[in-house]
Amino acid sequence: MHPSLSRLDHRPWPIPKAPWTWRQSWRDLLFAHWPIDAGALRPLVPESLKIQEFDGAAWIAVVPFRMTGVTRRYLPDLPWISAFPELNVRTYVERDGKPGVWFLSLDATNPLAVWAARTFFHLPYHQAAMALVDDGESIKYRSVRGAFRFEGSYRPISDVYAAAPGSLEHWLTERYCLYARDASGALWRNDVHHAPWPLQKAGAELRLNTMLSPHGLEVPPTPELLHFARSIDVVVWSGERVG
Repeated sequence: MHPSLSRLDHRPWPIPKAPWTWRQSWRDLLFAHWPIDAGALRPLVPESLKIQEFDGAAWIAVVPFRMTGVTRRYLPDLPWISAFPELNVRTYVERDGKPGVWFLSLDATNPLAVWAARTFFHLPYHQAAMALVDDGESIKYRSVRGAFRFEGSYRPISDVYAAAPGSLEHWLTERYCLYARDASGALWRNDVHHAPWPLQKAGAELRLNTMLSPHGLEVPPTPELLHFARSIDVVVWSGERVG
């Protein structure tokens, strides 16, 4: 059994009956969140998905981190292929009573990972020039793909804790599916599972962040909320078509 499946009581719905198909680990992750008007997001999200709001505001995030252990079930980690930096831009949606994540974009260095994610998950992955360095005090991160650029550093500034159910940080982070749209316009949902997030408060200096501008979105330079997570193991199920 995958270690992430040792605890299921925090999930908002049961895990799928089918076997999970992919595993991965997310490491050195920053959640940089801003409140945003849901109307600004509406043209970027399928009409069949409800854009969720917390206390009257939708939220958007830029999430830099690195992936390790990315592979199909039963396969070993593969050199170069199974580990790479990733950065995504995400917001929060719901369909059929299942809250999840909608990605506006995902950037990764690995061309095979980009191909696989587009092919098997219908996600808007793109190849970018990226670098991540942990100097022992902070994570220095850089990503460049045309007008989509991010450069900054971040670090944990608190002990590890679990977000309280009902809190904004729990609402933002504890999500167990993602939605995507294929080339024909059909909507898909992939279940994911992991332990509750081992969150820490974060400090960050975002020297360059144009990840939202090409989507026509504007946010202040400083995020409203910053959270760090050192590591979490994840399993992912194959997608199911919804709607």
